[in-house]
Amino acid sequence: MKAIGIKTSLPISEENSLIQFETEQPLPKGHDLLIKIKVVGMNPVDYKVRQRSAQNQELDSPKILGWDAVGIVEAIGDKVTLFKTGDEVFYAGDITRPGSNAEYQLVDERIVGKKPTTISDAEAAVMPLTSLTAWETLFDRLKLTPGEGEGKTILIISGAGGVGSIATQLAKKLTNLTVIATASRPESRLWCQNMGADHVVNHHNLIEEIHTLGINTVNYILNFSGTSDHWENIIELIDPQGHICTIAESPDNHINIGSFKSKSITLSYELMYTRSMYQTEDMIEQHHILNKIAALLENNKIKSTLNSTLHGFTIENFKEAHQKLESGKTIGKIAITF
Repeated sequence: MKAIGIKTSLPISEENSLIQFETEQPLPKGHDLLIKIKVVGMNPVDYKVRQRSAQNQELDSPKILGWDAVGIVEAIGDKVTLFKTGDEVFYAGDITRPGSNAEYQLVDERIVGKKPTTISDAEAAVMPLTSLTAWETLFDRLKLTPGEGEGKTILIISGAGGVGSIATQLAKKLTNLTVIATASRPESRLWCQNMGADHVVNHHNLIEEIHTLGINTVNYILNFSGTSDHWENIIELIDPQGHICTIAESPDNHINIGSFKSKSITLSYELMYTRSMYQTEDMIEQHHILNKIAALLENNKIKSTLNSTLHGFTIENFKEAHQKLESGKTIGKIAITF
């Protein structure tokens, strides 16, 4: 089968930053599904793995990137019970295994959902990773209860990004929280409004703009920004006994951890891959979450965050997608059709 990956970590502008190669089509065993891939969704993790996983070395065999896809079940392992051949599925995969930038991929059935039937393959392919991340931040980490957020506020930092876009929708549709999203450009502010945010504020002037809304502190904060610039503002804006969840790295050392203690702040981390990496007992929850997301999409409760589509399984398209993601200015999600 054809695949696209890396043998060493190079800037995306370099000719061999991504390479196309032939490799053996894998065979499913156990809980694995063999998926014939139709469309992939692109995420920041794609370029981060490209940049970090083969620094100052050349891998013996290429590493296949990609963590979002729609495809058809081609074959199944001997322990599979959730799917059959011919099923259309969507999933975000497992970061410890070969990725979706290939014609075929093995994925454990317990982290796969039925593809939504009322939207296009491209619209579906961009949803799994961000939807799982957003769902887990809201309901597994913050422990929110659907329908019981009335009168409470949540601040979503990086509201126009892939995760922020779906987190805004889920928070509005399922919890009734008042959602404040951050965005700085006119087009990204409009995107956040279209996703359902009650208020959109500029992260460059965060505290002043939130105070202008008549809000001093918020009950919950989701930090979907990869920078550490926001932590002092986050600590100032969170309620005493409030809850913060982040997918970003740890706060810089100059942040006084005592400020977390004085407010009795709860800080949670979210990594969508934890369940698959550690084969946790509740790993199948991601199958259930994806099916819930599919139902919400089919019933028009939420909408796909697809914003652009590239056509063709080519090095050029994957490089273009990596370049756009690395710019830090993408709004919503990018899909590549095969």
